[in-house]
Amino acid sequence: MAHYRASESKREQFRRYLEKSGVLDTITSVLVALYEETDKPSNALDFIKLHLGAAGPEPADVETLRMELADLQQKCNLLMGEKKELRNRLMQYEPLPEEGAAE
Repeated sequence: MAHYRASESKREQFRRYLEKSGVLDTITSVLVALYEETDKPSNALDFIKLHLGAAGPEPADVETLRMELADLQQKCNLLMGEKKELRNRLMQYEPLPEEGAAE
């Protein structure tokens, strides 16, 4: 009988922990959303994962972001090269202050 109460106490502690951390509210809201869905999804687990944020980004979104990243890296490299070239051209007309002070 004492073993039964000890495990019951652990269950109650765990339930309070889940409630305090907001897990029960979140799971309840996702299950309510699934229940209220007029067109039930074919895969309820995927629905739950998606609404809990565990599904991750869609592969198409990832590929779009990769392409955008590559494009922006290329533009950054181009601008860095242009900056270097413009700095070199500027140095032809305006020497460093240390060089001008030495004369």
